[in-house]
Amino acid sequence: MKQGSRTILLVEDHRDLAETVGLFLESQGYTVDYAADGISAIQFATEEDFDVIVLDINLPGADGLEVCRHLRKEARKSTPIIMLTARDQLSDKIQGFEVGADDYLVKPFELPELAVRIEALIRRDKGDVSETIFTVGDLQLDTEREIAIRAGKRLSLSPRSFEILRVLMRKSPAVVSRRELEKEIWGDEVPDSDALRSHVYNLRRIVDKPFDRPLIATLPGRGFCMVDDEPGD
Repeated sequence: MKQGSRTILLVEDHRDLAETVGLFLESQGYTVDYAADGISAIQFATEEDFDVIVLDINLPGADGLEVCRHLRKEARKSTPIIMLTARDQLSDKIQGFEVGADDYLVKPFELPELAVRIEALIRRDKGDVSETIFTVGDLQLDTEREIAIRAGKRLSLSPRSFEILRVLMRKSPAVVSRRELEKEIWGDEVPDSDALRSHVYNLRRIVDKPFDRPLIATLPGRGFCMVDDEPGD
C-alpha cells in the first residue's frame, strides 16, 4: 500500500545498499532523502522534519550512535530512528537503544521487514491506535499490506491462512475457541467438513515448521493460541 507523502531520511554510506533500499522504499510510496555520512545526517535531521530516520551505525564523520545521541540530547529531536547494522550482539543492541534508537535491524535483512518496521514506528509516533501490525515473538503481521514475516523471511500464505493468523495474533496471548475462530473466518456459514483443522495444519507448516520453536499452540478442549513460549494451562 502506498504511504503518500511520508518522508524517510536514509543514512547509509554503502552506495549500492543505499540505492537498493531507497528504490524499494520509494516503490512503497515514501519520499526518501539520503545522507552518506554522520555529519550530513545530523544537519539534515536537525533542519528538516522526517517521519522516520533509517540510520546505519558504521558511518564516516560521526557513527550512527553519535548521530542518534546528538539528535536526542542536543537537537532534542524525537523522530523515530531505526538502526541498521551488522552488529548482532545483545550488547550492541542495548547500546543503540541507550542512545535513543527506537528499533534495530541486523544486516542482511529483508526489505519487506524494514518496511513493516518503518510503518509500525510511524503509526506509534503519530498515535494511531488502530492496530494493523501485530507481533508475536519473531513473527510480524502487517494486515494492511498483507505481509507476514518471521525471522526476516517473508511467508507465503493463502488468504484463508492469513485471516486465521490475523485472528490468533490479534487476540494473543488469549485462547481462541474453535467456535469463535470459525465464526471469525466464515461467519454463520461454517463448512461442514473439518476445514479449520486443515487450514491450521497448513498454517503451522508455514509459520512454525521451518523455525526453531512453534508459536501456534493447540489446547485440547479449549482452542488455539499464539504465544512466544510454552502456554500454561
